Amino acid sequence: MATAYLNGTFLPLAEATVPVLDRGFLFGDGVYEVIPVYGGRLFRLAHHLKRLKNSLAGLRMPNPMSDAEWETMLAELVARNDGPDQAVYLQVTRGVAAKRDHAFPEVVRPTVFGMSNEVSVNRDTAAEQGIKAITLDDIRWSLCNIKAITLLPNVLLRQQAIEADTAEAILINNDLAIEGAASNLFTVRNGLLITPPNSNALLPGITRDLVLELAANHGIPFREADIPATDLYRSDEIWLTSSTREISPVIQLNSTSVGEGKPGPLWHRMIVLYREYTDAVRRGEAG
Repeated sequence: MATAYLNGTFLPLAEATVPVLDRGFLFGDGVYEVIPVYGGRLFRLAHHLKRLKNSLAGLRMPNPMSDAEWETMLAELVARNDGPDQAVYLQVTRGVAAKRDHAFPEVVRPTVFGMSNEVSVNRDTAAEQGIKAITLDDIRWSLCNIKAITLLPNVLLRQQAIEADTAEAILINNDLAIEGAASNLFTVRNGLLITPPNSNALLPGITRDLVLELAANHGIPFREADIPATDLYRSDEIWLTSSTREISPVIQLNSTSVGEGKPGPLWHRMIVLYREYTDAVRRGEAG
């Protein structure tokens, strides 16, 4: 039976409940993180905790734990659940107030919830043969750099992608390709790896940043720059990255083949580097 963490207590996931006056339930007033676990070890934890702090600050919420307390709690959560490879979901809301009111309550204790699910790392998945994507107008709010739990626009966009028989939607804002509904965006053109720069228009992705780090460490040319939507169709490769997807190559966009219609050579090189890194995490040689 899966084990969850709720406000200082570990308990069966099926028994974890919050009051209906929790502001996360009423307003979506909270933030979250998804942290991969490889070989029982939390992946890039310091980076995830830094993003969590930034998201909390963006919503003017106190951080309920120190980094050391987060690490201790999350390590125990992983240990209490099955499987060496997991995906930890962590959520912090502003808490339970005495009444429903848009204004911040004067005295409130944040609600902290965590759960972890076993994942099967299958490296011969269909996604590695390439995925299909569509482009859609970005209908989200203007503070996408905050990893907030208010994800209804993302849900609607992702559902449109699913109904179009594709895996993801690439979002277009002011004629620029920004990111996916639940992923960061990379393109490759003439050997140059390009990703949009961090801003309030997109989420600063942990996997995105690792890809750039690996590129820098292995002599792969890259640039953080705006990607005009029209340039997507001139790209030799398109990738979508996230904690759960890792690096997915897009081989078809809006019914048009990307490059040669199969994962490209730079993706093949990067996925090897990425997996070498995650294998080092499993061995305890990387964080």
